[in-house]
Amino acid sequence: MAIDAKLVEIIACPVCKGKLQLDRTHNELVCRFDRLAYPITESIPVLLENRARKLDLDELPA
Repeated sequence: MAIDAKLVEIIACPVCKGKLQLDRTHNELVCRFDRLAYPITESIPVLLENRARKLDLDELPA
C-alpha cells in the first residue's frame, strides 16, 4: 500500500509545522529543517517526534 499523495500535501512536521517530503526509498516523511524522518507504517505516517529518525546532512533526500 502506498501513502495518499493528497495526505502528504496537507500534513506538516509536528515539531516545526513545516512541509514534509516523501522519501519512497526509505518509506518515510522527511522534515529537511529539523532533519527528522518519520516512518510510514502500513500506509499511516507515524508523526511522533520520539519515533522519528535523526538524519545526517548527507542522508537528506535531494
